[in-house]
Amino acid sequence: MRNYELMFVIKPTLEEEATKNVVEGIKKMLSEQKAKIVSEKNMGRRELAYEVQGFKNGSYFLITVEAEPAAVKEFDRIANINEDIIRHIVVKVD
Repeated sequence: MRNYELMFVIKPTLEEEATKNVVEGIKKMLSEQKAKIVSEKNMGRRELAYEVQGFKNGSYFLITVEAEPAAVKEFDRIANINEDIIRHIVVKVD
């Protein structure tokens, strides 16, 4: 297993409950993929460096996991499909 940081930005127009549901869905998918969540951080709403899909800010979340590459690939797939996630990035931590 390897360590990864998964960062994603959720649309600022979502209600607080809907935002929580998106985050819980990501965490559930990671646990189904046998990934161990080491830490999670709600970084709050921040301004984006540039406009993304018409949004000037978004809700940032950072999840650190110990996972197999297949679990990270599944996160990437889900983040691309989910219309509520406007940006995401995966960083391998050494």
